[in-house]
Amino acid sequence: MTRPKAVLIGPPGSGKSTVGAALAERLGVALRDTDADTETAAGKPIGEIFIDDGEDHFRALEHAAVRAALAEHDGVLALGGGAVLAPETQELLAGHTVVYLQVGLSEAVKRVGLASARPLLVMNPRSQLRKLLEERLPIYERLAAITVATDGRDPAELVEEIVKELERS
Repeated sequence: MTRPKAVLIGPPGSGKSTVGAALAERLGVALRDTDADTETAAGKPIGEIFIDDGEDHFRALEHAAVRAALAEHDGVLALGGGAVLAPETQELLAGHTVVYLQVGLSEAVKRVGLASARPLLVMNPRSQLRKLLEERLPIYERLAAITVATDGRDPAELVEEIVKELERS
């Protein structure tokens, strides 16, 4: 059975794409990003999916992308920040090595920027990001086999911590 080496979760700005790429390189495997898979399936960027088709349609595409990636990919998998909201996705993640990239609000705001093109952060990005963090934090924490604090740390340092944790499990 094919299984990802690590499944990265976390809010926008936590470093899933950056750390995921560095981790995949360090492990000598491919990185797969379900946001990219979702965009490919829809034939348009996530922002346009939200505008044209609505969040429910986006979430359905996202869930299908996660399901496929968990079944097919044996490298590092980065999930979109809200992918974990679906109970069906939470069930799919059971038994996988889920790595939660923890980030504080001020650090996430710096990384994402206040002029974000992310669809859920369009109106008042700082307030929206705070709301997302509060809503999703318990889910991220519950799903995580490994939690890594990212504030003030560079990707190489995070990768080394994750690799050590992966070797322990």
